[in-house]
Amino acid sequence: MAVTLTEKAATHIKNYIAKRGKGVGLRLGVRTSGCSGMAYTLEFADEFNDTDSQFESFGVKVLVDPKSLVYLEGTELDFVREGLNEGFKFNNPNVKSSCGCGESVGF
Repeated sequence: MAVTLTEKAATHIKNYIAKRGKGVGLRLGVRTSGCSGMAYTLEFADEFNDTDSQFESFGVKVLVDPKSLVYLEGTELDFVREGLNEGFKFNNPNVKSSCGCGESVGF
């Protein structure tokens, strides 16, 4: 299964990479953290790693390391505005639980 971006997320990422003046895409991952066990990681990637899985949505490359791919398969990353707040939202079908503060998820 692929890891995908919504059109809004892809547009936001493209604009940010253009402002940075460099970058090959967005790197997604998970790390151990928080009360539910895992937290998402998100960073702009300046290079590809040989072990990365690569996906493309709306012209943006999404890179995922092999250990994280198990947790992120089928995930859609969206960019949302809710009131005065804006940010990325992970729509992940693999999540079984999340903490009350929204910082971590359980698989």
